[in-house]
Amino acid sequence: MVSECLHTDISVSHGNWASAISDVERVCHRAALATFGACAEGKLTKVEVSILLSDDENLRILNKKYRGIDKPTNVLSFSNLDVNETVQFEAMPLLLGDIVIAYETTMSEAEQEGKKLADHLSHLVIHGILHLFGHDHENHAQATVMESLETSTLAELGISDPYIGTEPMDQDDGLGSS
Repeated sequence: MVSECLHTDISVSHGNWASAISDVERVCHRAALATFGACAEGKLTKVEVSILLSDDENLRILNKKYRGIDKPTNVLSFSNLDVNETVQFEAMPLLLGDIVIAYETTMSEAEQEGKKLADHLSHLVIHGILHLFGHDHENHAQATVMESLETSTLAELGISDPYIGTEPMDQDDGLGSS
């Protein structure tokens, strides 16, 4: 069972997350489980993902340090795996990596796009975990695959396709990874 294979360590360092979404940890865990189920292909025993719900200032600092971009972004993923490493799930538990999500940017995007904050947070968790599994959006082909995985995973959660009417994302979409 997927829920027994994935441990999500969720920390909230910015208080507005909990006041804006009363069950914020459940929202993150549910999105993480759905993504894990879509990517794991049944060969996992124990994997851990760390999710930090933070703020714009922390994301700006991390974005500048790891990507050379001195502005906040909505989500950053830090894989624990070497880029060229094949994911081996026999040596468990495996820490896939860390995801950090900024409250202010996420809230602003949700408002601008007319989305529920919990739905947009779910999307960012899914996006971040896909990066940890090695997916990217540096070119059109990669973006198409990644968006397809995002939209199908969101659909499993009952969340609408966030890309309807848009072009596939590219490396400058604001959805960050490191």
